[in-house]
Amino acid sequence: MLPPALVIAGTHSGVGKTTISIALMAALRRRGLRVQPFKVGPDFIDPTLHTRAAGRVSRNLDGWMLSEETNATVFARASQTADIAVLEGVMGLFDGRDALTEAGSTAEMAKLLGAPVVLIIDASAMARSAAALVRGYENFDEALDVAGLIFNRVAGLGHFAYLREAVEATCRARVLGWLPADESIRMPERHLGLVMADEVLDEARLDALATWLEKGLDVNALVDLARQRSRAPVHRTETDSPSFVQIGDAQESSDTSSGTEKNERAEHVAMRRQPRIGVARDRAFCFYYQDNLDLLASFGAHIVDFSPISDPRLPDLLDGLYFGGGYPELNATALAANETMRADVARFVRSGKPVYAECGGLMYLTEAIIDADGESRPMVGIFPTRARMQRHLAAIGYAEVEGVDDEGWLRADEQARGHEFRYSLIDEMPEQILRRCRVSTKAGERKEGFTVGALLASYVHLHFRSCPQFAARFVAACAKT
Repeated sequence: MLPPALVIAGTHSGVGKTTISIALMAALRRRGLRVQPFKVGPDFIDPTLHTRAAGRVSRNLDGWMLSEETNATVFARASQTADIAVLEGVMGLFDGRDALTEAGSTAEMAKLLGAPVVLIIDASAMARSAAALVRGYENFDEALDVAGLIFNRVAGLGHFAYLREAVEATCRARVLGWLPADESIRMPERHLGLVMADEVLDEARLDALATWLEKGLDVNALVDLARQRSRAPVHRTETDSPSFVQIGDAQESSDTSSGTEKNERAEHVAMRRQPRIGVARDRAFCFYYQDNLDLLASFGAHIVDFSPISDPRLPDLLDGLYFGGGYPELNATALAANETMRADVARFVRSGKPVYAECGGLMYLTEAIIDADGESRPMVGIFPTRARMQRHLAAIGYAEVEGVDDEGWLRADEQARGHEFRYSLIDEMPEQILRRCRVSTKAGERKEGFTVGALLASYVHLHFRSCPQFAARFVAACAKT
């Protein structure tokens, strides 16, 4: 039996979805409810905030990167032991991969999961026009349940009364309350979005956020709305085997295999031993989908965290390495100063053991990172090129990755999906460096998947559940070393 759910959506980016979502999670949690958080869309930062607020690992759901079945299964498995699920949307309610379909949008996910939508409206410069705005969102897709409204950045009770009267006279959605503009609870940002949870969220701040929310909203009414309007997901889910084990207020993964994953796992049960995969995790490398790590574990990997900033050497007896994205550009001085780690990583790659790196991981494996002012700091030096920071976005959006041969972890007839969000470019990669993948984005097509020995690197953040075979082959390759 799945718990009731709420989708916290916005009319557009910047209306306060994340702040309100984590405030709601904190308020529900301090009422004793077990809150399962989710983030719609490709995002690594917001889930860390959710996890801190809810005390349960936040999961990403995405209608373009993942199939309907996979999304429904991830939702069902993570929510099994929860009292309520809270999903934070992406961008505006109907924004997604393109202008003509709902692919990748919050609306698509709300309909798939049968969850009512609570729409956040920035009312800071609005009065009766709010009613026209709400009517448009209600009528744009009548299959979507826009069930409730929250007005954010309201000037006061008089302003709220004006907004409520206008909306209640012409709209169906229930007005749930209002929140004042308050700079003291504003979440700090940097070039890739909000800052990570470890930097901004402690118990005092969470308590302040919950108190701020409760002053203008009836939280019990929100819970009642979820219970009254939630419906069963429209797609079949696979929940026959446990996937998340609840330990206290945190979650750890156990069996996460289903469908194709089960088939791939069956092919690798004969591995002679459990491979140890080192995962770079610190303030420079912090962009990982939890389901990516869980999938590696489900295929037999033992995950060993290490820090390229603070650890002098790699952990002992590793069979593979995984470098995710993050902020190597903000920590380039510290990364460069750790010469023993850089040398250790270089030796590991040259030993022929499997290594997978994406975005920030690719940057770390080049000769140097050059900041926007032209200052260069040395990195590992495997790839004979340099990563250069730009003062504007270099790439953003979804990406489909296809193998170009049958030699790598992604075969020629297979596609994996992911996204890019970066401010860096690399200098031209020498032709002698193999390219094992074809990357397709809205901007065009390019060859990537840079390969040296058993190292594969790309700017794309892959979601492994879009192609479980990729993760299975990576783990199997590590087991053979």
